[in-house]
Amino acid sequence: MTTAFFYDEQSFWHSGGNYSFMAPVGGFVQPAATGGLPENPETKRRLVNLMNVTRLMDDLKVERAAPASQVDLIRVHTGDFLTTFRKTSDAGGGETGLRAPYGPGGYELAALSAGQAKGALFSVLDGQYKNAYALTRPPGHHCLRDWQNGFCLLANIAIAVEAALADGKAGRVAILDWDVHHGNGTEAIFYDRAEVLTVSVHQEHNYPLDKGDFKDRGEGQGDGTNLNIPLPPGAGHNTWLQALDRVALPAIRNFKPDVLIIACGFDAAAFDPLGRMLCSVDTFRQMTRRVVDLAGDICQGRLVMAHEGGYSETYVPFCGHATLQEMSGSTIDAPDPFAATLKIRQPGPAFEAFASGLIDEMAAALP
Repeated sequence: MTTAFFYDEQSFWHSGGNYSFMAPVGGFVQPAATGGLPENPETKRRLVNLMNVTRLMDDLKVERAAPASQVDLIRVHTGDFLTTFRKTSDAGGGETGLRAPYGPGGYELAALSAGQAKGALFSVLDGQYKNAYALTRPPGHHCLRDWQNGFCLLANIAIAVEAALADGKAGRVAILDWDVHHGNGTEAIFYDRAEVLTVSVHQEHNYPLDKGDFKDRGEGQGDGTNLNIPLPPGAGHNTWLQALDRVALPAIRNFKPDVLIIACGFDAAAFDPLGRMLCSVDTFRQMTRRVVDLAGDICQGRLVMAHEGGYSETYVPFCGHATLQEMSGSTIDAPDPFAATLKIRQPGPAFEAFASGLIDEMAAALP
């Protein structure tokens, strides 16, 4: 069985509004020389390009899924939200949330992105592939049931999960989000659900500013099935791996899911404009190795990744390449051109001791 790679060329055609980095153009803010939002097609397109150049793509099974259906979307999003989104999209686009603009056809492109996540998940649950990666764009983990947020127009992973639960393809699902930003949308959608564990490892109070605290553990039937692991700015390779090894992965193992889904952002990497972390290609390689092994131990290897953030056009392709190399077991490598530099730039012993203490506190507080 091979690793599937789900993507659609049209996902690269999604465009945002008249922004300069994170600020709308106007007043004293002039258009950026490179144009638009940090969330642009180049990081993801260049990942595809790099895998074609190295021939890693030949070791994957390339697939393209149909858009998510209206039935799929309405399981997660409110009818009023979807109606407004479609009308605005049909009228030429706009912005109906916060920092989540879209152009004409934004609705259809977002449904296509959610469809790739669903297709990847179903292909693994049906036993067609051992694991799968969905190059979803626009991303999804900030989108709420009725509000678009942070470049995210639809809740891609939640849509895929609800479809799988509704079809009886899975009964318990674990979602691990290692994007540098808190997975607030996914958290909110499943906050009171016992059958879905949501875990987010992120830079503390990066985005959204008021979400992602460790104390937020879920409510009602979902009490204890939400876990946030906020890390201080400047955390690097060792701290991120410790957060997985000592908090995130033990919680997932104890939950015993039928499938493990990763909200795979690469914006914890050192060169990302929207994060202040010091992760490297090897960080993502090591994290992927750990979740591949964990899935093999607890859920027959069923592992799905859906692409979220990551905004360095130069570095994201190398992080993604290492991730897919590990998922597929391929021997084809794309060496990190910045490995030596980032090894020197890692935090010193005093910072790592401090961060390790924070992780100790979180680990000790869990059942």
